[in-house]
Amino acid sequence: MNIQPHELPPREFYRVLITTVAPRPIAWVSTLSNDGEHNLAPFSFFNVLSAIPPLMGFCPGNRSRGEKQIFGTGFKDTLRNVRETGEFVVNTVTYPLVEAMNLTSGDYEASVNEFEIAKLSMRPSQIVKPPQVAESPVSFECKLHTILEFGTETAGGNLVIGQIVSVHLADEILRDGRVDGDLLDLVGRMGGLQYTRTTERFNLARPERKA
Repeated sequence: MNIQPHELPPREFYRVLITTVAPRPIAWVSTLSNDGEHNLAPFSFFNVLSAIPPLMGFCPGNRSRGEKQIFGTGFKDTLRNVRETGEFVVNTVTYPLVEAMNLTSGDYEASVNEFEIAKLSMRPSQIVKPPQVAESPVSFECKLHTILEFGTETAGGNLVIGQIVSVHLADEILRDGRVDGDLLDLVGRMGGLQYTRTTERFNLARPERKA
């Protein structure tokens, strides 16, 4: 079977994408509005983009709710806050935190503090104003670099690129002063309601370059 994007309704093609492009890392993004309202939400269209400069990006989709409309379309609270303040924190999601992360994925009003809903603690950031998720072992403080908009439809996305300005690393994931990946029980997003753990791993050496 072969399909082209225009042959399917946007929602159906979206299902194809999230089922086949997996597992996807999860950016648990904490932001702060200009009015001081806290927001915390997960995004699985996310990855690191560059080491020099250190950049990472995530893609909040457009909302369909009319009361959230700004800039000519409906945007999620996270995107609005990043636009207003130019700062955000990307927190990693480990297996013990999946239930709390899921609670923060709800479609809440801007005045709702997802930290409180999920019973999570806030850890002060070193450089940016939004707090970190204290229970998360790795948190990346970011300053806004660029926002790329891909259409104003409900299914459209927005690529938020941030420059990493500080990283929190929990002592329990360090071994001899370095991050030990085997100590990180990270979670990835699959299609639909499915998630996966990253505890089953294997090593694979790169091919040697022949002279």
